[in-house]
Amino acid sequence: MKKQDSAPMNPLPLDSETMPLWSRAGFLIRRLNQIHYAMFLSECEEFDLTPVQYGVLTELREHPDIDQISLAQEVGIDRSNAADILRRLEKRGLVSRHPSQRDRRMKLSRLTEEGERITRRMYDSMRRAQDKLLAPLPPEDQNAFIMMLMRLVSANNHLGRAVFHPT
Repeated sequence: MKKQDSAPMNPLPLDSETMPLWSRAGFLIRRLNQIHYAMFLSECEEFDLTPVQYGVLTELREHPDIDQISLAQEVGIDRSNAADILRRLEKRGLVSRHPSQRDRRMKLSRLTEEGERITRRMYDSMRRAQDKLLAPLPPEDQNAFIMMLMRLVSANNHLGRAVFHPT
């Protein structure tokens, strides 16, 4: 067995005084995020986009002409990060921004034709990364795992740096 495959399957009780990393939810969630990030970048290499950038494109596809604050809340990122991502995506020709009719100080964002094309083309690659991540679990556990993650995020959402407000 390789070193990276040797995670203990029976962690110590949660009340152990010497709780090892492999028994800590926060460590495991962070580690799983790192693993997913690597899988995503591998599967989506040809597009040269990060998972968060793809998340922004996905939200813009679902909510065209959305303002930056609402977009940040939809994706669960802070406003300055949203501004930086939008600037980068606009520079690549994937997003266009224009002033709001109601408030000229506010910019609204939407996908360009190229952004729409890339977002559609990328879906299968993103899906392969998701499927690889969940593949070690049987299908019924995959759904249960996603539901548990959703419950944890929903219950603790207000504690995050950027509060996630899904529609």
